[in-house]
Amino acid sequence: MKFERETIAGQNVFTAYGDGWVDVNGARLTAGALVAARDLVPGWGPASIDLLEASHVEAIASLAPEIVLLGTGRTFRFPHPALLAPLHEARVGVEVMDTRAACRTYNILLAEGRRVVAALIVA
Repeated sequence: MKFERETIAGQNVFTAYGDGWVDVNGARLTAGALVAARDLVPGWGPASIDLLEASHVEAIASLAPEIVLLGTGRTFRFPHPALLAPLHEARVGVEVMDTRAACRTYNILLAEGRRVVAALIVA
């Protein structure tokens, strides 16, 4: 799917997505990534939600988000709750959804001025 939304000057937005890829500001990513308004960390994360580790969550937390959208790939799957506990304890909102939904929701929250991070598994 291709988005027709105007890009927000100087901020990372999702401009398209498909099976096994997402585009951020028109640049294609085929592996996991952390995406925030001003930060892009390509190559972040596990190949599947089953391989999510504490170090992946620490990388998310280092971006100081208000809310995290965890995109779990093509299908929606919850990670083990203990892995997300550090974010909850830091009072960071966490929403788990498939990666396509995470891309759409990120763009909406970013446009609202929220400190959002999309942590995406791209599979």
